[in-house]
Amino acid sequence: MKRSQINDIMAEADAFIRSFGFVLPPFAAWSPDEMRANADRARAVIEGRMGWDITDYGQGRYAEMGLFLFTLRNGRLADLQRGGGMCYAEKLLISKQDQLSPMHRHYLKAEDIINRGGATLAIELYGSAPDGSFDGAAGGQVICDGIARDYAPGEVLMLAPGESVTLMPGDWHAFWGEGGDVLIGEVSTVNDDETDNWFREPIGRFAEVEEDVAPTHLLVSDYGRWLA
Repeated sequence: MKRSQINDIMAEADAFIRSFGFVLPPFAAWSPDEMRANADRARAVIEGRMGWDITDYGQGRYAEMGLFLFTLRNGRLADLQRGGGMCYAEKLLISKQDQLSPMHRHYLKAEDIINRGGATLAIELYGSAPDGSFDGAAGGQVICDGIARDYAPGEVLMLAPGESVTLMPGDWHAFWGEGGDVLIGEVSTVNDDETDNWFREPIGRFAEVEEDVAPTHLLVSDYGRWLA
């Protein structure tokens, strides 16, 4: 992805988020220079990889396969492992109309996926094989706003604004905006996008960036290179 495209997506996403009454935290507005200047006191942001995250999954087709994310808060894996402390994370996502987030599951993370506004959120669901791998013949059960719901293999769950689903680590899922763009909330256990995504197809989690212009804000995938 070109950095100019990423900058444009950030501005568009910020406006879309604000249209629903949500406002991103102050560090979202920091320039790369401001992020560097505040690095010492923003360790939780940097180490927790909080902030801007825009991906085309390394495929170069953002409009067809991609996702906007902003990690608002993220806990500590050590707390989760010892069973107490900051064991949670929260994100805002934007899934554009017919923009696919490809089939994947998580090893560790359980997550509530919430339609915060806009169009319908479509989520395609499959269960897992005994070893956790994708099984095209497996269904399962999810919780939708506290209500148990069985799903058949490949069933597409349609979430209207205000509706949500709880996905456990074994639930394979892909999603997109149906009929328009969707603002999505994600509340989960501690998030680690470096190691906790298992994709059905061999694709990447982060975009490769072509630096055609200077970044407006850093992506979480920039932190290691820009803030070292």
